[in-house]
Amino acid sequence: MGRAFEFRKARKMKRWSAMAKAFTRIGKDIVMAVKEGGPDPDTNSRLRAVIQNAKSVNMPKDNIERAIKRASDKSQGDYKVVLFEGYAPHGIAVLVETATDNNNRTVANVRSYFNKCDGNLGTSGSVEFMFDHTCNFRIPKDGLDAEELELELIDFGAEEVFEDEDGIIIYAPFGAFGALQKELENRDIEIISSGFEYIPQVTKSLSAEEAADVEKLLEKLEEDDDVQHVYHTMEESTEEEE
Repeated sequence: MGRAFEFRKARKMKRWSAMAKAFTRIGKDIVMAVKEGGPDPDTNSRLRAVIQNAKSVNMPKDNIERAIKRASDKSQGDYKVVLFEGYAPHGIAVLVETATDNNNRTVANVRSYFNKCDGNLGTSGSVEFMFDHTCNFRIPKDGLDAEELELELIDFGAEEVFEDEDGIIIYAPFGAFGALQKELENRDIEIISSGFEYIPQVTKSLSAEEAADVEKLLEKLEEDDDVQHVYHTMEESTEEEE
């Protein structure tokens, strides 16, 4: 299996388990999608993808509809995606993806977390090059063969296709998202969820004590309402937590 498989397996039980946090994150995604392409999912492919993600975490239909209605209101502020880069203790590179309507607040908060946890907030481009920006789709198995599907989707950008207990996962470069989404829909293949991730090109192994230092920073970042995702180069266990 490739890096995407190992990355997903290691992160599966560790991040975004809190339902409330997932709903907040998706609510912001809905606002950004509606602002960009309108409130009709039939003509807005980005919104269509976000709604699929909302359903995958059991977000109630009423919540989804309210979020779309709020986003359609001209008085609703927009969220801007801002990427922060820096280092946690022990040389671990960290990428922090935020969606904020107040950049000054977000900058101050993120900087404070790095400072309090003996990390360093870097400049734009200081660590992003250490990660591959990817997109992914999760679809039902439904009798599909992952190896055959990978061969069929290579021309649309697919680089890694594999099965897990949740279905079939497809990984591709960030820029292939639209082409893959369209092809899956053309084939009437249900998209359970989709998204974007930064996968570290190289990871670093730490002792338990060193890893605990890094986790302090990661936890503070992930608790912040402006933070959507946190990525890092620390090697994580691929054993599922009990």
